[in-house]
Amino acid sequence: MGPHGVKAVFFDLDNTLVDTAAAGRRAIEEVPRLCSFRRGAATLQSKHRYGEGEARAVCDKVQAKLLKECHDPAKMCITDLRISHWEEAIQETIGGEANRDLAAECYYLWKTTRLQHLTLAEDTRAMLTELRKGLRLLLLTNGDRQTQREKIEACACQPYFDAIVVGGEQKEEKPAPSIFHYCCDLLGVRPAECVMVGDSLDTDIQGGLNAGLKATVWINKAMTAPVDTSPVPHYIISSVLELPAVLQKMEHNVNAKLEADHMASSDE
Repeated sequence: MGPHGVKAVFFDLDNTLVDTAAAGRRAIEEVPRLCSFRRGAATLQSKHRYGEGEARAVCDKVQAKLLKECHDPAKMCITDLRISHWEEAIQETIGGEANRDLAAECYYLWKTTRLQHLTLAEDTRAMLTELRKGLRLLLLTNGDRQTQREKIEACACQPYFDAIVVGGEQKEEKPAPSIFHYCCDLLGVRPAECVMVGDSLDTDIQGGLNAGLKATVWINKAMTAPVDTSPVPHYIISSVLELPAVLQKMEHNVNAKLEADHMASSDE
């Protein structure tokens, strides 16, 4: 775009470019039938009479804990926290003494399986490649450093971006303006030349508004807006693949305004 248009686009990672939620669900569903429980089956069945139903109950409990997870890296590393989720779920399901070893085995199996299912779709890759011909692209993701870097590595998205910023490596995460301004400095652009694209109203959209970005684009896959949508994004799409059309619309609006301003100036 021209000097008055968009020069850079910031993308969220989880559930924006890659379907992290679906990958996590698939991993949880696969854990009971995979070798982790099978290898430990003799001990579990002989000591606790642990069967497939219990395995499913454990996984359901872990899924609930993940959804309510509140991680403070200053107090505990993400690995210890998530092993604890499994340890608690196993104990809540079958009772007895805590089994940290089995919990760790289950966690690493779930983590490995989730990463295997975390992919950057071919059509998304093509879109990013095309956009990067005229724009600077940056990946901006909140979360624990180790966890997010593993996801980035797993979906092999590094080649599509001019820079990658992980919130857990910065002093502040989205929606703090500071991390957005840091991203602008990395790319050598002004906030008014940038667009933020993400699925979270609280972090992506509010953050983009806080930082004074040119526009925010909310990915609402369900396309069913809350009764009181707050904050209010500039644009709403159901898939990241709709972004090029939004950018074209923005460019058209900029050109139309420039033409109108030119005509008004000529009339004077």
